[in-house]
Amino acid sequence: MVMRIGVPAETAPGERRVAATPRTVDLWIRDGFEVSVESGLGDGADIPDEAYREAGADVIDDAESVWADADILVKVRAPRQRSDGRHEAGLLAEGAVLISLIDPARNEDLIDMLAERGATVLALDQVPRITRAQSVDVLSSMASIAGYRAVIEAASHYGRFFGARSTAAGSSPPAEVMVIGAGVAGLAAIATARELGAQVKAFDVRPTVETEVESLGARFLELDIPREGAEGEGGYAAEMDDAFIEKEMELFRREVPETDIVITTAAIPGKAAPTLVTNEMVASMRPGSVIVDLAAETGGNCEATESGEASEFEGVQILGFTDLTSRLPTQASDYFGRNVSNLFRFLGDADGFEVDAEDEVIRGMMVLERGQDRWPPPEPAAPSPSDEPSESAAEQAETSAPAPAAQQEDRTGLALPVAIASAVALLVLIGLYAPASFVQHLTVFVLACFVGWRVIWDVTSSLHTPLMSVTNAISGIIIVGGIIQVTQGASWATLLLGAAAVFVASINIFGGFWVTQRMLGMFRAEGSGKGGGQ
Repeated sequence: MVMRIGVPAETAPGERRVAATPRTVDLWIRDGFEVSVESGLGDGADIPDEAYREAGADVIDDAESVWADADILVKVRAPRQRSDGRHEAGLLAEGAVLISLIDPARNEDLIDMLAERGATVLALDQVPRITRAQSVDVLSSMASIAGYRAVIEAASHYGRFFGARSTAAGSSPPAEVMVIGAGVAGLAAIATARELGAQVKAFDVRPTVETEVESLGARFLELDIPREGAEGEGGYAAEMDDAFIEKEMELFRREVPETDIVITTAAIPGKAAPTLVTNEMVASMRPGSVIVDLAAETGGNCEATESGEASEFEGVQILGFTDLTSRLPTQASDYFGRNVSNLFRFLGDADGFEVDAEDEVIRGMMVLERGQDRWPPPEPAAPSPSDEPSESAAEQAETSAPAPAAQQEDRTGLALPVAIASAVALLVLIGLYAPASFVQHLTVFVLACFVGWRVIWDVTSSLHTPLMSVTNAISGIIIVGGIIQVTQGASWATLLLGAAAVFVASINIFGGFWVTQRMLGMFRAEGSGKGGGQ
């Protein structure tokens, strides 16, 4: 029997995102799944039903059929009470797999209802923050959109230009923007505000983000207090002690009054958002200033925030919107669908589909397994060294050791002087008996090797790729020298060595151009030219 994936329309007020786009449907069908989508699923994201039909999905008018017939049900928001009084969790087929945002820490009643259905539940908001899971990380994808949209909303409510302008009537200075919290959303906000021409400053308790903030052209606000332990689990910021918080608030009291737009993104998983901008700070801002609170859904970072609303306090506009991602529904749906389709790489195709609890990515997301509670996931076991090695281990170590440590030290200490003496003797023999031209070439060769090694060794590893792409000039010199040796060589050895030099240097040149093209392609929008973005 072929497995069926169901995608119902979202019923949460204001939710315009969809869990699957036609591209997602096409990938699922290629993997052997059957796909059902509810009619009108993509209306809010400007995706017509016909686009889903062309991708191969069955478009069904009855939402209950989509829920009941699905072996795997995918949606954006967690199941909720419908307008007809029925709960969506009760529509899920017995033993089905549910993939959606769940927030298990705040939805215990929902988890109980899904457990009664014997469901296996994978929470997209619990994806582990590890390298393997980056392509599935819905929260990061949505946060980047929210950060971008926060700046757009601020610009639409701010009564002035973001960037500096000069006209016949006079000039206007750039807007001063402050971003509190430089995670994914904060960095997206910084980049967007800088692109609009604003002067941006940012603060984060994590010292590791300072370089990222400055690379985007923003000024990082420093505190004269140690920030050890500021990095929490999964890359989130950790809660800090009272002394640090006092210094932090002192910084905000100094910086906020000089700021036109404040964007706050600070959140702690599973807890209420910390209050960072007090009413006193808001009152100190210039009339017409704007605060965008991205943590409004969990209480807000601004004391005056009204969740889900745009309000005003002491002449300052405070935007507590909780649907910023739905205000870019087409883009958000595209990202969400890509994350979900990437998740199926871990789950398998229709023939080999398996919710593997042994996989660290799947285990981190798993809330229920066939109705059994599996959340929160167990902490990774830390290796515990034995206090005393066992007798067999000691014997094995004794037999496998090639020599006592003292003997090894003696051999190492003897080998170095022997190697140095041999190298000196070889150089003396070369100096006495080799032709002068050979000694000259050998000297240049040794110096080139030593200087080149030291230069490359001191380059940061992250710059090795661009370094390789600009070594074409050096390779060009090698090719010229090789060609001269090939054309003027007096022996077969010279001819072969010159040809080998030309061949190897040519590989480096063509490889350098190819790497450069790939690097440039990373900064192009898709379809804007050869090389495409990634």
